[in-house]
Amino acid sequence: MAHDGTHEGNTQMTRPAGTQLPDLLTLARQAVAQIDELITGAAGDLRARLAPNGRIDAALLEHEQHAAHSLSWLATYVESLRQMLAWAERLEAAGKLGEIESLILQIGFGEYLAQIAGGIPMSQNEFARLSDLGLSWTPEGAARTLIEGGNTPAARARLVDLMRDARGRATFGATGLDDELEMICDQFRRYADERIVPNAHGWHLADELIPMEIIEELAELGVFGLTIPEEYGGLGLSKASMVVVSEELSRGYIGVGSLGTRSEIAAELILCGGTPEQKAHWLPRIASGEILPTAVFTEPNTGSDLGSLRTRATRVGEDWEITGNKTWITHAARAHVMTLLARTDPDTTDWRGLSMFLAEKTPGTESDPFPDPGITGGEIEVLGYRGMKEYELAFDRFRVSGANLLGGQTGQGFKQLMQTFEAARIQTAARAIGVAQSALEIGLQYAEERQQFGKPLIAFPRVADKLAMMAVEIMIARQLTYHSAWAKDHGHRCDLEAGMAKLLGARVAWAAADNALQIHGGNGFALEYQISRILCDARILNIFEGAAEIQAQVIARRLLDNAA
Repeated sequence: MAHDGTHEGNTQMTRPAGTQLPDLLTLARQAVAQIDELITGAAGDLRARLAPNGRIDAALLEHEQHAAHSLSWLATYVESLRQMLAWAERLEAAGKLGEIESLILQIGFGEYLAQIAGGIPMSQNEFARLSDLGLSWTPEGAARTLIEGGNTPAARARLVDLMRDARGRATFGATGLDDELEMICDQFRRYADERIVPNAHGWHLADELIPMEIIEELAELGVFGLTIPEEYGGLGLSKASMVVVSEELSRGYIGVGSLGTRSEIAAELILCGGTPEQKAHWLPRIASGEILPTAVFTEPNTGSDLGSLRTRATRVGEDWEITGNKTWITHAARAHVMTLLARTDPDTTDWRGLSMFLAEKTPGTESDPFPDPGITGGEIEVLGYRGMKEYELAFDRFRVSGANLLGGQTGQGFKQLMQTFEAARIQTAARAIGVAQSALEIGLQYAEERQQFGKPLIAFPRVADKLAMMAVEIMIARQLTYHSAWAKDHGHRCDLEAGMAKLLGARVAWAAADNALQIHGGNGFALEYQISRILCDARILNIFEGAAEIQAQVIARRLLDNAA
């Protein structure tokens, strides 16, 4: 048996009875066609309720929020299964659709189709049901076959047996990456295992910043310039490469995986909205790691409502002065430059008066984190996601050069920020997959090593079932994320796909961490065990880069607009 999760010529192998469905790809294709019709009808019916005069009524949309978010989750599941089918078809064409991949596919289809029919979990106690959309569905044909025979105890048990054989890999089953991306993935997997995994829990427990030595190594590996064009000193690689790097680094520690996010956001802002001079000045320095950026958007009491920001920028000669308060600013003390959103038009109260600045600052020290005049800050103590630290900042006539108004025009800040959300959410989905994968690997190792009642925990079906479903859902979220990155790389609008990847990935990460902790039992509640950190780290993923509820609202609005 091969140890890479794929099994050439698997028709020669002896399998336990009842583990694998015949004609699986045919069944999956037919099932996708069935649920495609379902989502089309759901979107059209809901739009008719919410747009009686042809345009979506905002008050009706808010009143019907549960139904709208149910539509978002339904569409996310449909797209997820579509991408899982596409993944399996690519593997089949390449001769790599082995037993482990087939089991992941059939279990995933069986479970997600059953949830579509019976209720999709939006959170621990909220479910998206077809009845919320005025629909009913009795699965028949391929969908019924997959529901009844896909996610069986025998299939889950067989998958876990194969996972135990393939435990040397960081991912279970072939991911479908091309040779270049697989090479990048392997490189960063080895780096994470050698330099991050042995140290991550110590950094977390001590609530320490990630050592500068690690940041310097990441700079040498090209992490901060991964997708910056070569003409500006970057590697000029794809968003897909960013996904695999973010996943592997986050598998080691989400703080390390998130270091590149700061640079990614800043580079996207400058590439999309900067002047030629700003691009030439800032991008090479970001790519090399010479400067570390931080994103300064959120304010107290505004949360996701960025259009209501109150921090103001006032013109003083050729320059600007910033006054106001910001919060949840990641890696703020160490940063050299802040991508800072402020109101330049005091007569506005919405997004139209906002502008983006590249506000330079001096990196601080532990004793003096914010040495520049006009800026003070304090650390926010957090459960997890500790390696870069979070801060509240106060600005009092903080000076910013006039040359550092992004794009050289006021009033463009909100639009400039919106252009970065696709890439940011794709990367957040990748970070979620990495955290989930870490939970799976740690849970699997513990379940094999921990003995209870004379045998390892993994021998108990409820423990094995948890591990099997982790592997299945991680692959589903992974393929949805790869698809959104592919769309971005090929110049397609992908805010819908990126939002779906982030929405599902965050839920999968939390479920994986929670279940891996459950496998640990009481030990999982002890700080000394890594899974306690992973649970805390996983929880933030459902909040930042758009809380799950905001994300579902955005997805719903796009779906309803498309249904017009």
